[in-house]
Amino acid sequence: MKPKILLIEDNEQNRYMETFLLEKHGYEVVPAEDGPTGIELAAKIQPCLILLDIQLPQMDGYAVARELRLNTSLNGIPIVAVTSYAMMGDREKSLAAGCDGYLEKPINPDTFVADIERHLNLPKKGNSPHESNTDS
Repeated sequence: MKPKILLIEDNEQNRYMETFLLEKHGYEVVPAEDGPTGIELAAKIQPCLILLDIQLPQMDGYAVARELRLNTSLNGIPIVAVTSYAMMGDREKSLAAGCDGYLEKPINPDTFVADIERHLNLPKKGNSPHESNTDS
């Protein structure tokens, strides 16, 4: 079974790029276009990781992260903010809201998967789906 990643991202182009990169490395990506949908899906699918945009419709990512952290069944799931908010203090604000990591947009396609994998707690078994070939 492929590890599931919940991608809470309202921008279609960003969703496409992140999904493409993750699926290429063996992950199943479950998309959510807004915070309330993401919160509902997180509880339902129990992903191994949540990627969270901060600038979302209806509810910003900070509120989404705080809400996710209130659900005790999601406590062990890392949340990584993937955001264009890159001013001084934005990283700290994301971490204070409950995120475990922070990546700035635009993402680097060459390092994106490795950057988010640092936050995963998946068991390493032989050729696991999240291992990548680095012959370049």
